[in-house]
Amino acid sequence: MTSVASAQEVIREHLKQSAETKLRTAEACVADIERAAIMVADAFKAGGKLLICGNGGSAADSQHMAAELVSRLTLDFDRPGLPAIALTTDSSVLTAYANDFEFAGVFARQVQALGTAGDVLIGISTGGAAASVIAAVHQARGLGLRTVALTAQKGELAGLVDVAIRVPSGTTAYIQEAHLAIEHTICHLVERFLFQVPVSVE
Repeated sequence: MTSVASAQEVIREHLKQSAETKLRTAEACVADIERAAIMVADAFKAGGKLLICGNGGSAADSQHMAAELVSRLTLDFDRPGLPAIALTTDSSVLTAYANDFEFAGVFARQVQALGTAGDVLIGISTGGAAASVIAAVHQARGLGLRTVALTAQKGELAGLVDVAIRVPSGTTAYIQEAHLAIEHTICHLVERFLFQVPVSVE
């Protein structure tokens, strides 16, 4: 049985490694995070929308990010809802398409149905090789959407998009934890860019 001391060391080490991953991300990814936020804000300004997709934990991230934009990120910054859609939420669409065709197309089909030139697609994949996310990016590019990837250093996805935010880690948990921080940062910047409020650290 694991001792209290060793369990606490596991906790410390996980939090330390997670924090160190975010610090490396702060050094390596700042310009790309800014580019992604500007791209999303510009799409909203032009009347476009944001589509977001990913699998597993990245599906949860997609929903989380859409919720922050449709609702609001913080209680002290009130503004209108913003048109963000997580392509991971409609169980009937997902299961119907996967049953009738194949799972790899579940997001691409929704991009084809909902996407319009000038919109933005954010694809989230901790390994950079999710077939369903890659298919969605191909579909989006064919329709004239701009594309962003939240991913890691490896995998095909980063080379397919307009902006690739590559977390410098090979550990899925740390990549996911950094992705969430990036998503919050993008939402923070988009709010400020849209509503002409000076960008500040909260």
